[in-house]
Amino acid sequence: MDLYRTSTIGDNIERIAEAIHNAIARADIVITTGGLGPTVDDPTREAVARAFGVEIEFRQELWEQILEIVTRYGRTPSENQKRQAYVPKGAIAIKNDVGTAPAFIMENGRNSVISLPGVPKEMEHLLLEAVIPYLQIRYKLDQIIKVRLLHTAGAPEADIDELIGDFELLANPTIGLAAHSGIVDIRIAAKARTEAEADSMIADVEVQLRERLGSIVYGIDEDTLEEAALRAASERTWSLVVVESGLGGVLKHRLAQSRMANLLAVESAELTDGELSAFLKETKEKYGANAALGIAVFPAERAVELALITPEGAKERRLPFGGHPALLPRWTVNVALNWLRRAAQGGN
Repeated sequence: MDLYRTSTIGDNIERIAEAIHNAIARADIVITTGGLGPTVDDPTREAVARAFGVEIEFRQELWEQILEIVTRYGRTPSENQKRQAYVPKGAIAIKNDVGTAPAFIMENGRNSVISLPGVPKEMEHLLLEAVIPYLQIRYKLDQIIKVRLLHTAGAPEADIDELIGDFELLANPTIGLAAHSGIVDIRIAAKARTEAEADSMIADVEVQLRERLGSIVYGIDEDTLEEAALRAASERTWSLVVVESGLGGVLKHRLAQSRMANLLAVESAELTDGELSAFLKETKEKYGANAALGIAVFPAERAVELALITPEGAKERRLPFGGHPALLPRWTVNVALNWLRRAAQGGN
């Protein structure tokens, strides 16, 4: 299925009913999450009923399911939990065997309105076990949508758009961009009858995108920039130390997720302007490393100092930052890690 719109509405029966009424005028399928609990501020049942012009009705079998779940926790059900056994008149009830909020489906000609609980794990379980099979049968769905992310660093979103803008006009697969403080993700989504067919479609486009983008692509899907940088350094047999200042441990935390043997140490320091290069050299010698990366952030000046020592020599950079101050640490770390990655790969 193609997802065209998402909406967030507060806990108000009239506004939720209006949103559902408007949604079914333009979409075959509407899925709601949340508002199926036992409290007064859980109004989705009443809102869906109002959108369909019906009342809510008590279902004894749903109440028995709720009793079973509550008893499993060793508790006595409260009177207000009976609210969860009510659904709009004529609804198809969906048993929730992992929680106390039954889900339900309302059908109206071509439309299906599916109401799921808001607890993420319950919602996901019911979606996979009940809703997707229902939709496949009712709407004769025989296709899948598969997505691959290409991660890039070292070029702004606008430059990437100029390079691959023609791909963004494709109908299937579709291509989209998303920027994340020094990283730009390229989303390739293919719709096909089988996973193998979708994989083939994605692979064809990915090859062409990589040809256009070259070395700014550092990974796919779950790959991280820190892993790509450390792997590139390891392939050059660089033993590495890292120094950070003014980041509050952001770099140390990210690198801690990567268990690369060539990363000897990550040291934090409080450095003033101009001290980074000398401190980085001392730290490199202290650990006997042959490569070192240093980052010093100066939020008040909206500026960053970077230093890199490799077997090929030492380099320094001072960069201004024009974005929101809260994004400065993430942006700085991404720029520095990509600098290390490119240097290890023989770039600038």
